[in-house]
Amino acid sequence: MAEFKAQLAAKMGGAPESGYDAVIVCCSGTIEANYWQQRLEGSKGVVLPKDALVLSVDEDWNGGGAGNGLGTLYAYKKAAAKALEQGVDLTAKLASGDFSVAIYHTAGKGTRLAPLPAAENNNKPGVKLPATVKLTDGKTVPITILEAVIKQTASYAACRKGRLSVYWGDQIFIPSEAPDYKPTAHIDLLAQMLKVLPTPQVWEERGLASYGLAVMLGNGAGVQIEKVDHATATSMLSELGEIASVGPSLGSFSVSAAMLVALSKEFTKELDAKTGAMDTDPHFWMPLTLPKAAYAQLMGKKGVAEDESNAHFDRMRAMLATIELGDKTLFGAVNVGEDAYWWDYGQITFYSDNNLRLTQDGEENDAYRSFFSQPRGAPKDSTIGATADANSSIACSNVAAGAIKGSVLCNVTAKEVQAEGAILVNCSAKKITAAPGAIAYNVVDDSEEGLVLEAGKVITSVFGEDGSVVRMNAHLSTDGKDAWKKVLEGNEYSFEQMHAKNKGVDPVKAEAAQRAAHEELAKKIAA
Repeated sequence: MAEFKAQLAAKMGGAPESGYDAVIVCCSGTIEANYWQQRLEGSKGVVLPKDALVLSVDEDWNGGGAGNGLGTLYAYKKAAAKALEQGVDLTAKLASGDFSVAIYHTAGKGTRLAPLPAAENNNKPGVKLPATVKLTDGKTVPITILEAVIKQTASYAACRKGRLSVYWGDQIFIPSEAPDYKPTAHIDLLAQMLKVLPTPQVWEERGLASYGLAVMLGNGAGVQIEKVDHATATSMLSELGEIASVGPSLGSFSVSAAMLVALSKEFTKELDAKTGAMDTDPHFWMPLTLPKAAYAQLMGKKGVAEDESNAHFDRMRAMLATIELGDKTLFGAVNVGEDAYWWDYGQITFYSDNNLRLTQDGEENDAYRSFFSQPRGAPKDSTIGATADANSSIACSNVAAGAIKGSVLCNVTAKEVQAEGAILVNCSAKKITAAPGAIAYNVVDDSEEGLVLEAGKVITSVFGEDGSVVRMNAHLSTDGKDAWKKVLEGNEYSFEQMHAKNKGVDPVKAEAAQRAAHEELAKKIAA
């Protein structure tokens, strides 16, 4: 099993043998959308297929977020209009059955990953990882989280012709089950289906009551439920059949062209007005698969009145009646395997833990290195005069002297680096001293004493379009969500205030200013 996942990780991380015919990136604003349009056009043939259609759009929804349900339909609507301007009818292409489309949701502040998203001018999926890609302009640069997600999820593209796939932009998973499946349902969810029968004991031991679940019944039908114990689930589904298998949903899903058209038509009013908020699980999948009483019971736990739940249930079932299911069932699960590797970058501790895998022993860590094509003990595209141990992972760096132990360096330029168990990404300084757990991200420091990071210290710089710089500090123990409004020691602004200052800043221009600052200091260091 470990060998299979290692091989799959290496294949996913390599040059795209296949991928989605159209890639839609749903962003929080127009400047972020412009960034991703430019970035992904420049990574064709490396991150996505050379002939892939890139459609980056923003969610200009009224009154806040649309939820991932309406948000998906709205992103598709905007992307389809953009494609039509280029002479491509996405809906017709999907209906033909020989074209695949994927949406990547990237909106959100990334509070728990703070302060790193601030360094990307609120462009959360643009946070860099300590591995590299070579863009079409010839530049070798650190790979972004979103680009890594696109590479990984491309493995499902070949078997999803005629379907729209939807993914989240901050999670990578390496399945323990082969991704080449034949879709048999109009709606299918990626899920880690359990190997054992879901008895009450298993349900409790696995903590299934805390998750959204894909449930397959003995008669082949599928159901979506969330956060219920075994007894409640069994009672709710008793009229449908016995539970055969169950697993936590990853949230990612795909729908047939027919289902996409039906959903888009049903919610035309909301999409045109850009109002309302609906998520896929409670507002789409559950009313389509659960009995009416069970749906009202679950929604009641969310504080939704029974008459409101019943009205929405009736609306969804009326929509369902317009779809010809044909030889497909309504709802199914795509098993990624209970033993799948799961790498989430949504929190600063996850960013640290996952990227330090590049330095560590173990089968999963070997797969991590294989996916990113990033070895340890052998600096890649680097000039290293420092002593570096066999566990360190170094890419695109130039370090004249020092000692590097069990650390990760990517795009680092320094006269001297003394680092142990640290992560340094996009850093230029005369000297860097980093203790275990420290993270220096996107920092330019021309002081004689250089950067000094104690254990667990997190430091980054936020560049403006004009080259102005704001230094932001945190610690691995900092929960950005809890500390969002606080001005931490050593900072001029809170994370919230920095997020507000970043609004309207073009990440393309800010990145150019950042690159110029790195290059200028690199010349001084080399002199």
